[in-house]
Amino acid sequence: MKKVFLMIAVVLIGTGCYAQKSNVNKAKNKAMASESPDFNGARELIAIALEDESTKNLADTWYWAGMIGYKENEYLMTQSILTGKTDDQKVGEAVVESYNYFVHADSLAMIPVIDKKGKEKIDTKTRKNIQQKMLEYYSMQNLVKYGIWLNDQRDFVKAYEVFKMHTDIPSLPMMQEEKLQAKMPKDTIYEQYLYYEGIFATQAKMHPEAIAVFESMKDGQFEAITVNQFLYQEYVELKDTVNFVRVLKDATERFPAEPWFLQNLINYYIFSGQETTAIDYLKKAIEREPNVAQYHQILGNLLENAKRYDEALEEFDAAIAIDDKAAEAYAGKGRVFYNQAVKMNEDAAYISDNKVYKQALKDMDAMFAKSLPFFEKAHEVDPENRNYMITLKGLYYRLHMDAKYNEIENKLNQ
Repeated sequence: MKKVFLMIAVVLIGTGCYAQKSNVNKAKNKAMASESPDFNGARELIAIALEDESTKNLADTWYWAGMIGYKENEYLMTQSILTGKTDDQKVGEAVVESYNYFVHADSLAMIPVIDKKGKEKIDTKTRKNIQQKMLEYYSMQNLVKYGIWLNDQRDFVKAYEVFKMHTDIPSLPMMQEEKLQAKMPKDTIYEQYLYYEGIFATQAKMHPEAIAVFESMKDGQFEAITVNQFLYQEYVELKDTVNFVRVLKDATERFPAEPWFLQNLINYYIFSGQETTAIDYLKKAIEREPNVAQYHQILGNLLENAKRYDEALEEFDAAIAIDDKAAEAYAGKGRVFYNQAVKMNEDAAYISDNKVYKQALKDMDAMFAKSLPFFEKAHEVDPENRNYMITLKGLYYRLHMDAKYNEIENKLNQ
């Protein structure tokens, strides 16, 4: 009796396995039909086989699950040529679906099985088929096109995920053969897509993901300045002081002519109460790159804040000697005298002797007058800067320069 039950069980198991393999074949036929492929019907059949114990761990099952999306993408692209209409979403979803199935199919294909001769064997045929499909997706940039469409829909999370799928293809275990790698160079086009991947992650507020992308690019050549700026901002978002300071220091040395990094580094030192460190850091930067006008100008600002006026003037003069269009350096010189005049005005309020008081006011006006030509020069170099115009308006009023006052007021009111 037990033998009978055992035989029945074996027959039932065999029948179940046969039924699921039959579903795989039926799905294959529906997807591969040349005239009227039924991709939804194929998916329904393959879904059963993907869950059944007898077929869910077979590379062939997952390979044909991937082929459904692959063939649908192929079919839709042909239809777009014939009709002039493209369903970008449907095309993209088919590619993503097939990509994921192919990756899993390859992992199963590489699991050794014992053949009839008792030897371990891997499914190299399935791997080679998948390799060609992946290479095709990479070369034809199918995922890139879909990612751009997703970005246009402002679905930044999916746009990031899809671009990552594309940039991951050269790193997939199945794609490590030398002849395949030769067809997937990590050139400027690859770096461009990696860059967009990072931007999509930033837009999606996926900070760790964005950081991973930009860290991988920070020492490269593609959009190097912008990459480091993005990386800094990502660490700021995470309040990771150690890393954003590291990025700023590295970028300041690498891009000495780009003041953005140094300015942010100096701002960090200032707002964290480390002005002396800021000044020391700038002086070292100037020793390394003495002909960067921005460095001298920023150092002048810091020395001015520290009321080290003579040193500040020297740095502003150095900036102007390098760049005679350095409007901020001219304004810096003006501020040195202007702020001293403001302090003289405050001190005059405590003078009780009338004669001394009047002399103090004269000295104060002379100091304001001393600042005037530098603000005028700053305005000449940068005529659209309203801060310079507002300061000039105040100076013209104080110095009773009515015609100049009216002229600058008219400009401000335009």
